[in-house]
Amino acid sequence: MTTVIDGKQVAASVIDAVKTASQALKDQAGVKTGLAVVIVGNDPASHAYVSSKSKMAKECGFTSVQHTLPEETTQEDLAALVQTLNKDETLHGILVQLPLPKHFNSEAIIQSILPEKDVDGLHVVNAGKLATGDLDGGLVSCTPAGAMVFVKRTHGEDLSGLNAVVIGRSNLFGKPMAQLLLAANATVTIAHSRTKDLAAVCRNADILVAAVGRPEMVKADWVKPGATVIDVGINRIAAPEKGEGKSRLVGDVAFDECAKVAAVITPVPGGVGPMTIAMLMANTVIAAYRKAGKTAPKF
Repeated sequence: MTTVIDGKQVAASVIDAVKTASQALKDQAGVKTGLAVVIVGNDPASHAYVSSKSKMAKECGFTSVQHTLPEETTQEDLAALVQTLNKDETLHGILVQLPLPKHFNSEAIIQSILPEKDVDGLHVVNAGKLATGDLDGGLVSCTPAGAMVFVKRTHGEDLSGLNAVVIGRSNLFGKPMAQLLLAANATVTIAHSRTKDLAAVCRNADILVAAVGRPEMVKADWVKPGATVIDVGINRIAAPEKGEGKSRLVGDVAFDECAKVAAVITPVPGGVGPMTIAMLMANTVIAAYRKAGKTAPKF
């Protein structure tokens, strides 16, 4: 019987742990965890994300600060705001919602956030710490951190002897995911669009993680029987069966057919997605503990 991971349920358990940790820090050290979220422009999807992040921060007992800036904000103005937030002792996490409007140099903004406040885990210092195996010193990008919670809850902390294949080599997900699996002692292959006979590579995986942005690319005959399949893709495809002009969300994995072969699989939607905001809250409370000189909780 295949286990379908309920991402909402796992995310809720992470959020409960974050609430407990943030309350404990307040009780023991008098420190209230603080998160600042910055959004520029009018992208409706970004606004929906940001309001859910701000709402969740309040729910976790954090000080939640939101800066909503107009589309025509300049690079200099945004950089100045980031510097102000960097200096604010009451804030432990800073998040600049991406994508920024086209006239921004996004990379320069992201790299200007203090690494210890970079709760998105995108600063080169945090990427470098992860690459060198310093999992306790940096902050890990939220989506791979969330996917890793599923892997560890399925296979335990030590993945010795297991083959893991990550399809996708993005800085945002593929590379950090591979580093996390490696740190847990898995034998890791990073596959991508230039990989020869991708299906054969995937068939060797005890843990298969798909993050390429191609709808339902991974088929049942790519999956080793009994494997754990983590689907990170979010693709919108036409759904004429729902009516004219309607669409639905699918992952990078052909769920219905792969679920018959895999032992554990994540659905889309409702799998990795809910974990991203949960791990953002986890990173923020970790950052607050470190700043207070306390041992940070693990999630």
